[in-house]
Amino acid sequence: MLGKGVVGGGGGTKAPKPSFVSYVRPEEIHTNEKEVTEKEVTLHLLPGEQLLCEANTVLKYVQEDSCQRGVYGRLVCTDFKIAFLGDDESALDNGETQFKNKVMGENDITLHCVDQIYGVFDEKKKILSEQLKKYPEKLIIHCKDLRVFHFCLRYTKEEEVKRIVHGIIHHTQTSILLKRLFLFSYATAAQNNTATDPKNQTVMFDTLKDWCWELERTKGNVKYKAVSVNEGYRISERLPAYFVVPTPLLEEDVQRFQGHNIPIWCWSCHNGSALLKMSAPPKEQDDGVLQIQKSVSDGIYKIIHRPPYEMVKTEDLSSNFISLQEIQTAYSKFKQLFLIDNSTEFWDTDIKWFSLLENSSWLDIIRRCLKKAIEIIECLEAQNMNVLLLEENASDHCCLISSLVQVMMDPHCRTKIGFQSLIQKEWVMGGHCFLDRCNHLRQSDKEEHQRQLSLPLTQSKSSPKRGFFREETDHLIKNLLGKRISKLINSSDELQDNFREFYDSWHSKPTDYHGLLLPRVEGPEIKVWAQRYLRWIPEAQIPGGGRVATMSKLLEMMEEVQSLQEKIDERHHSQEAFQAEAPCLLRNSARLSSLFPFALLQRHSSKPVLPTSGWKALEDEEDLAKREDEFVDLGDV
Repeated sequence: MLGKGVVGGGGGTKAPKPSFVSYVRPEEIHTNEKEVTEKEVTLHLLPGEQLLCEANTVLKYVQEDSCQRGVYGRLVCTDFKIAFLGDDESALDNGETQFKNKVMGENDITLHCVDQIYGVFDEKKKILSEQLKKYPEKLIIHCKDLRVFHFCLRYTKEEEVKRIVHGIIHHTQTSILLKRLFLFSYATAAQNNTATDPKNQTVMFDTLKDWCWELERTKGNVKYKAVSVNEGYRISERLPAYFVVPTPLLEEDVQRFQGHNIPIWCWSCHNGSALLKMSAPPKEQDDGVLQIQKSVSDGIYKIIHRPPYEMVKTEDLSSNFISLQEIQTAYSKFKQLFLIDNSTEFWDTDIKWFSLLENSSWLDIIRRCLKKAIEIIECLEAQNMNVLLLEENASDHCCLISSLVQVMMDPHCRTKIGFQSLIQKEWVMGGHCFLDRCNHLRQSDKEEHQRQLSLPLTQSKSSPKRGFFREETDHLIKNLLGKRISKLINSSDELQDNFREFYDSWHSKPTDYHGLLLPRVEGPEIKVWAQRYLRWIPEAQIPGGGRVATMSKLLEMMEEVQSLQEKIDERHHSQEAFQAEAPCLLRNSARLSSLFPFALLQRHSSKPVLPTSGWKALEDEEDLAKREDEFVDLGDV
């Protein structure tokens, strides 16, 4: 007997709700078919990657809490990732393999990508730690890349639940030694790439030859040279073993100040101008050393700034740009908009989506970074000037802005190999503190927050609070009211005239995808990941539905937007027609609505068509709300 039904009795008693109880576990259904399927779904391991624990008959929920639908499969944990092997994956493996990620699957989570782990006990969600007295029936994993995974362990064997839960918690939250990171196992086990042509492989920039090749590619070898003064990291662990400096610069000067206050080459433009970066000298130094360093700095500055032949513009990113505190705070707020567990919570936040998004300031930070990169591009491209980026350690904002500039200006950096080489050059060899910023050694949460916010930071005054679309509004007001009124608008973030001219001129021409590419930096053009909406649409989560299901939902949403636009246009036309008839109506009425001409005139009531906050206050007073307005006919006067 598979189950039993409960039928209510007759008479005047109220029938109980029908129920169904199953005595068959899901893994017992079609056992033979499941065994065949599980054999077909194999776990792909990287060189050096080891399987730690696994659990069978795990249900991965579709993120729609009302239906509790999902896919059965196997949940595994390795020393590199958490992976879910669904029973339906074997049927999807042969489709569009050209565009699949060869390292990570759709249901794979690297251990360092795990942000928080929750367990559900009797429908209550709690943060999990290693000290567990009871194991959860559901597992919720929040990822740093804004994904959310729901796994049901209700039908999994108890021993497997203990192993997989304990294994995931231990290998994502417990602090580890540096040498225990997976990258060391991978580097030892991976075979060396025998290719020697940098055009066909990622350039690692760990040899002098790689830097010379990059100089030759960008035509920067005329004014700049690659040096090996830091070979073996004998001068500074912060600098790469090999890097590029201006040709007249002596290696003794680099050694004397351990790489500080030395302009390091990033990239050269086709017209000969170059992008450079420089770290600030240590603050705690005696006057004698500072005086010597200042004289050397003046000499170095004259090397890259020789008007009228060569000029340089400095960009101080430590004091005149976004602080790391602002970025961390904005990201924390922005992240919470995506880490949602159910559709009810999603639709509740969707009502105030735009206000929450603006309050996070994340899109404004994205816009400011893009704008700063375009400002530098304008100097390099239009004014033929060298640009020197200044930062305390030249390893945070310098990496970001330099990368953006090169992606926009250099088509090679927009290829797969070129982009990988760019990340290697500007971020890995550029000395970005991945270990601290990403907390790879998994220190305590409090320490991680302090490390993210305290490593190297220069306090900067935060910009005044501005709406995300304020800049475009300021620009419109200037055009409408003229220069005299615009002087009264306090906007420290206005676009400069030469920048606006360069920006508008480029966007007015046909796009050359093999040349310079400039993104739009106006507020409405900075958009959010579309999957944020689609992840809560059940139709877009059909296994194997792919682009068809996604496009179907997108077309449905576009049709709804178009319908709303038609209604807005229709109302706009009706208001225009009414305003044309308004003078005739005014002849017979002495009352003008305070909202005229934005609301229809009322002859016998002052209540506007659309309620306002003032009217809502009056609605509380019943005698005022029901009182008829006095009407004066001008014809009787």
